[in-house]
Amino acid sequence: MQQRSFWVHIMGGAGKTIYIGITNDITRRVWEHKNKRTPGFTARYNLDRLLFYEEFNDPREAIAFEKKIKGWIRRKKDALIDSMNPDRKDLAVDWYDKSVS
Repeated sequence: MQQRSFWVHIMGGAGKTIYIGITNDITRRVWEHKNKRTPGFTARYNLDRLLFYEEFNDPREAIAFEKKIKGWIRRKKDALIDSMNPDRKDLAVDWYDKSVS
């Protein structure tokens, strides 16, 4: 039996606003954020760049990490993003075929 994965991810945009979320399908969820398929925070603030992600095998660990970082001050969240992505580039920039939306 294949083990399921869960990801905590941080989305950002042109400004300083970020979104922290959890998913069991990072490729699908990031695509939804990028294409504004789910009304809400990321669509409203145009948060379409994947800035950080971390994979977990246990959903309880992923949920605990998501809650933990949501409680951090902004400087600590920024340090976490910078640990993986100091240039704040879209980590999913080449994940999708540009001709399919």
